[in-house]
Formats: sequence, C-alpha cells, structure tokens
Amino acid sequence: MPTKPKTPRKPATKSAIAKRESPASKPLDLAAVRAQIDGIDREIQSLIADRAQWAQQVGRAKGKLAAAVDYYRPEREAQVLRRVVDRNDGPLADDVLVRLFREIMSACLAQQEPLKVGYLGPEGTFSQQAVHKHFGHSAKGLPLASIEEVFDEVAAGHADFGVVPVENSGQGTIQSTLDMFLSSPLKICGEVELRVHQYLLSRSGRIEDVERVYSHGLSLAQCRGWLRQNLPNVEKQALSSNAEAARRARNADDSAAIAGETAAHVYGLKIVAGPIEDRADNTTRFLVIGRGLFPPSGHDRTSLLVFVRDQPGALYRVLEPLARRGISMNRIESRPAHSGLWQYAFFIDVGGHVDESPLRDALD
Repeated sequence: MPTKPKTPRKPATKSAIAKRESPASKPLDLAAVRAQIDGIDREIQSLIADRAQWAQQVGRAKGKLAAAVDYYRPEREAQVLRRVVDRNDGPLADDVLVRLFREIMSACLAQQEPLKVGYLGPEGTFSQQAVHKHFGHSAKGLPLASIEEVFDEVAAGHADFGVVPVENSGQGTIQSTLDMFLSSPLKICGEVELRVHQYLLSRSGRIEDVERVYSHGLSLAQCRGWLRQNLPNVEKQALSSNAEAARRARNADDSAAIAGETAAHVYGLKIVAGPIEDRADNTTRFLVIGRGLFPPSGHDRTSLLVFVRDQPGALYRVLEPLARRGISMNRIESRPAHSGLWQYAFFIDVGGHVDESPLRDALD
C-alpha cells in the first residue's frame, strides 16, 4: 500500500526567525550555544527531508518520463536561486548560499535518477569543477577524452548534458569549442563562470626537483610569466588536460604539473607553489550543451549562430533588427563556416530568450 507523503511543516517566516534568541543577547555559555546549534541542525535536516519528499511529488505529478533529463528544469532552478539571493540578509555570502541550495536541489533531483553530464576529463579537471558548480555533486559526471567526444556523447543520448570550456578571461575564445557548433545539432542551455586558480604540483613538493612541467596548453599560457621568472629553464609540455598532467607528474620525481587544487587531492600530489596564474581575475566560461531548449527563466541570454556570405551589408542586415528593438549584444565572433569558400559563421550573444519578445520578433 503506498504511503502518504509526510505533510511538511510550515516554513519559518522572518518574524518567527526574529523571535529566536540572538547569540549576542546574553553572556555566552559554550554548552548552551552548542545545544542551540544542535537544535537548529535538527530543524534544517527535517526541512530538507520535507523538501525531498515534495520533490518526489513533483516527479509523480509529471508522470512516468523517459529519463532524468525530462525531470530537470534549469529555468526553475534559476528562479529558486535568484530568490535565495534576494532573501539573503547575511552573514553568509550570496555565493555560499547558492552553492548550498544547488546541492540540495541536486540531491532532490537525483531521487528520480542522477543526471549524466559529460566533461573533458579525466577526473580532477576544471571542467569537472564546472559540472559540480552548475549541477551539484549528485549529478553523475562522465569524464571524456576530448571536447568533440563530449558533443558526440550528448548528441547520441549517452549523456544528458555536456559542459565544455568556451572562453578564458586572459587567453580568449577556445576555437575548437565554437567550431563544434558549426556541424552539431546541440543547443546551449546554460553557462558557468569559474574562477581558475593554477597550482604547481609534484610528488616531492620541492621546486628544486622540477625539470619538466606538464599542463594543458591554455594553463601553460596563463602561467607564462610565473614560469619565466621561477622555472625559466625547465621543459614545458602541453597535454590534453591538466588532470592528465597530474597523472603523469605523480609517476616521476623530476616532473610537475600545473593544475587545480582538486587534482592534487585526486592524484596524491603536493602543492609546490600557488596560485601561480599571471592574472588574479583568471576566469573561464563554460557552456552547458544539451539536445533541446528550455523555457525562459526571466533572466536569460541567447547565443545565435548566423551564417552569412562575404558581401557588403551582410552583417548589418543581421544586426539591424536587434538594434532597432533595443536588444543588447554582449559578444560577437566570426569563424570560417566550413560550408564554402569565403563564407562565415557569426556567434552572437544577445540579451533575452528566443521564445520571448523582443528577441523572438527580431528573429521572425
């Protein structure tokens, strides 16, 4: 006999929270403070359980669907997280609360079935960190050998989504990612910005032992100044990923890898130095790719792929309807279209959702 879902307790309101004793309202007693924290922890755990049960009811209300991706609604998650930020009065920072709620939503969704998300592997890459930031740790990450393989696995339905790097604040656009869209049917359905901190890692942890440095080519470029100043004479070798660099470095005392701190934990390496990136604001933007588009969230950006011939006014005719309707253009980049000589594809990022005015009107 099916069990009736537990009725969730009434959520605490701001006025109810205000009645709770303030920690500074009387002299501190450590035992009493810990008892108060324990009581709050029990309330939090109970409310998370209530939320998980109601999330199950959402799944039942949607009926029997084909896969986890059919239950996933990123526009709904975006709305929830914006409300979290709007309600936040401290003391925790907005990004801390967003991360906590992301993990709660990830765990609740995984009750149906964990999302499968492809990324440039192996384990320990910045791409894996971007997966965790966007989907939470309850999603099942699928480490793949190349960006092309991420596209292929999502297109074939073996992965629900993929996460691929597209732009670095210091090194610019990752052209291989853009080129994949020229022939792929996949859609962009999200993006992740990740602050990237690079570390020099080795088995011994001593910089004087390092004769060779492995890393992804982009990471070597991001640390060019530091390497020139601190390791000017060592061999630098570019590999397919930072995690692959860490795997190699763990097998030789005279080798080191440039990678994230996560790779040090995964591959048992010691941090020699870091962060060593030349720019303190080093950030990489990742795209979330999938097989379909999602409804508007109320705060969207759309990436357009436009093919034009090499003739006067071609790009103007593309941009004029956007300008006339006051649509903001955030970015534009051209690539050879691969469909004919002197034909070009333009990647254009604009404000708004393709299913909402005024962008919908501009594209009609």
